[in-house]
Amino acid sequence: MQSPEASTAATPTQIHLALAALADEVVGTLARLFAYVGALALFAILALAAFDQLPSLRDEEPAEKPGWSVADRSQPAFALSRLDSSEKTASYVILRHPEGGRRDVMRWTGEADKPVAELEIYREGGEFDVARPATADLAVHMGLGEATPLEQAGLIDTKFGPVALFRPTGTAEAARACLGYLKRSEEPALQISGFSCQGDTLPARRAAIACTLNRLTLLTSGNEPKLAELFAHAELKRRSCAPQGSSDWLLGAANAQLRGAL
Repeated sequence: MQSPEASTAATPTQIHLALAALADEVVGTLARLFAYVGALALFAILALAAFDQLPSLRDEEPAEKPGWSVADRSQPAFALSRLDSSEKTASYVILRHPEGGRRDVMRWTGEADKPVAELEIYREGGEFDVARPATADLAVHMGLGEATPLEQAGLIDTKFGPVALFRPTGTAEAARACLGYLKRSEEPALQISGFSCQGDTLPARRAAIACTLNRLTLLTSGNEPKLAELFAHAELKRRSCAPQGSSDWLLGAANAQLRGAL
């Protein structure tokens, strides 16, 4: 049987062991807590690093496909035969599209550099949108809004065949407005379009457009035999420019009945 003295002597030892165990438990808890906080801090650092990288990742995403750009190094493929040596040369701009399209644009300006005429030869590429009305671009080139409605203003006969004319719809100035024109070819895929403000009367403006198209010549086909063939056949039908207003350029009296909103 253990004496009271022995029992009393054992109590401090037990207390010491209990305190040591408690200290170990506290240390272990603190260690686990620090490890937990450290893990959270690590995850936060990684998240911030990833967030910082998002702008650069977005920059690496494919950008929008480039559109039309000026091709300074390309050589003109078309020209207008001159009526006389004093005729002012038009500006000539070539635009190219990454999907293969090419636009050759000639422009003429009058007083204060105001556009008075434009001729565009558009060789279509993969960018061509068959669902987009061709007259939408025509209205813009004429200095009108894309949503401006155009009506047919008859047809003219050219070496490329009949060409449709257009003018703004429902305006008091329609009779004196500039005339737009459009001619499409399926083979080769080609579109000839433009506008003219030349001439004081409707017959005069019609004759000016017909004269311009009949003077259009091909300088180089760019290894496109169909294009060369189109212009070769057109040259067989070429006429000299008649006096403005001549009925030789018109396709008959029925022209006046061809107008209508598009």
